Amino acid sequence: MSDEIAKIQADSPTGAPLLDFPPYRSSLLRHPTKELLHVDPEGAELLAPVFGHSDVAPVESDLTVQRGGEPIGERIRVHGRVTDGDGRPVRRQLVEIWQANAAGRYSHQGDQHPAPLDPNFTGVGRCLTDDDGWYTFTSIKPGPYPWRNHQNAWRPAHIHFSLFGTDFTQRLITQMYFPGDQLLALDPIAQSISDPAALARLIASYDHSLSEHEWLLGYRWDIVLTGSHATHMEASDD
Repeated sequence: MSDEIAKIQADSPTGAPLLDFPPYRSSLLRHPTKELLHVDPEGAELLAPVFGHSDVAPVESDLTVQRGGEPIGERIRVHGRVTDGDGRPVRRQLVEIWQANAAGRYSHQGDQHPAPLDPNFTGVGRCLTDDDGWYTFTSIKPGPYPWRNHQNAWRPAHIHFSLFGTDFTQRLITQMYFPGDQLLALDPIAQSISDPAALARLIASYDHSLSEHEWLLGYRWDIVLTGSHATHMEASDD
């Protein structure tokens, strides 16, 4: 698999992620093959979910207190700023996350691999950015997990992020990775991003000032929505 990834990267120009990336097996069936069709965004909004400030409670950003007890694993805080391409804050942005638990298992019926579920961890949270574009989540560091893409395939630890803009049709989805993860170099999803600088922007940095004594470790991860240094977004969630 590593040789396959390296050969494709060597033959591909640096730039946008490759949507048709054979090492990521399911991309062969899922990537767009036809011209996009324009639809009426107002029509889509008639059937889309509705959200507002009153619908997002502060407790929803702390994934460690959503059930009756404490979840198992390493407590973390993920903090960052959402900006546009000119560095201006994106205010009141709805940010949602979902992730595996510390054992690398999602609280979802579709995940049946033999790792323990944590009854005190849902793995989902959301918040609104403040007036300066900042968001904060408290959670448990997710574990890596196997996936059936190829022999001995493991996804690196990651957190999925969804940003909604002002309308449901503006939804953007991406993933945040952790520094020093050796599985990143072996991951076809991450390695489909041919620009090393773009991939680096998906990796959080450890921030000791965000850590709390005897309680949690802090990570900083900023999201840029537009421009040449924009955070890579997915065409669909994986």
